[in-house]
Amino acid sequence: MSTRTVIVGGSVAGIRAATELRRLGYQSPIVVLDSQAAVPYDRPPLSKGILTGADNVEEIAFHPPEHYASLDIEVRTSATAMRLDTAARRVELTDGEALTATHIVIASGARARPFHADASSGRIHTIRELADAVELARALARAERVAVIGAGFIGAEVASSARALGRSAVVIEAARKPFEALLGSEVASLLAGLHHEAGTHLRCGTAVTRVQQLASGQRVHLADGTYEDADVVVAGLGAVPAVGWLDGTGLVVDGSVRCDCVGRTAVDGIYAIGDVATWTDRTGAAHRHEHWTSAREQAGIVAEQITGTGCDTQAAPVPYVWSDQYGKRIQVLGRPGGADFVKVVGHDPRRGSWLALYGRNAQLVAVAGCNAAARATRYRSQLVAGDVSFDEACAAAAG
Repeated sequence: MSTRTVIVGGSVAGIRAATELRRLGYQSPIVVLDSQAAVPYDRPPLSKGILTGADNVEEIAFHPPEHYASLDIEVRTSATAMRLDTAARRVELTDGEALTATHIVIASGARARPFHADASSGRIHTIRELADAVELARALARAERVAVIGAGFIGAEVASSARALGRSAVVIEAARKPFEALLGSEVASLLAGLHHEAGTHLRCGTAVTRVQQLASGQRVHLADGTYEDADVVVAGLGAVPAVGWLDGTGLVVDGSVRCDCVGRTAVDGIYAIGDVATWTDRTGAAHRHEHWTSAREQAGIVAEQITGTGCDTQAAPVPYVWSDQYGKRIQVLGRPGGADFVKVVGHDPRRGSWLALYGRNAQLVAVAGCNAAARATRYRSQLVAGDVSFDEACAAAAG
């Protein structure tokens, strides 16, 4: 068996794993396989700067090709994995080549969740890859009206980009308010306010039933019997782990690759990180973190496992996600979905900022904020410790 590490996926997780291996002194060959033709790039700008023109393709690349060469990391673009032989630790590619390795890191990411509806004939854009964003940017350049299905982070960012370009935008969300189930009613209302203040029409509490192609554009039909006309329709409905190439391996549980608290799968020498992976923390709870920061952190942990420089247990990670919308930054730390109560402790309408604390069993479990980066991030160490009183946190924030 070849003494090398093969990383499947040029995502932030995959590239971080490769560069961390070198930083930690790993001397054996490293091969990164990426199915896309472009040099590996950062994905957050796809729904923002690439759409508005603030970023270009070259600017969002993680590193130029010569950087990988200087680290003796082989990055293969247009290299698509089609099968994994776990017994042989062999990755088989669509072009017929097969690579064996002592360590395999699964970082194949996720694909955009498609919109499914009966009798839909219209063109519905999604964003997951650079080609998606470039195509959508071209469509937005010719459009006047944009309809977005889903008020999650991607949907909100697309609507924000459309408004920045001077387009009219409507966001259609099946829930009563954006993120109400996760962040609570009061914070959901604050997020809805961002749309309203920017001139985005927000329609909540009704689902899209179909998208109809018209001679003059597209018609988005809703469950309440009404419709919205648009030139461009975008679905921002989340993502699905890219695990099709892992069929038959036994590594996939409930749609993602199940790992322990340091990224090890059930097969020795095979790891999974990023959107494709569900990690089980030391408490036994399983979590799939679909966020940039978590992907980087997991990559570092797996690099330590491969080089023997890490430990076999890790503290339960504190999830962190951010989103830039309408010139403001939204941040969420921790797991607000498990909270019993929430309190908005700082709301400055003039600055457009607010901070919300989430508690469970009298303990602080999460923080969310808008334009409150310094105040929000100072709670990170407290969330890691996991022993901060909710009342004390509220009192400190108020002071």
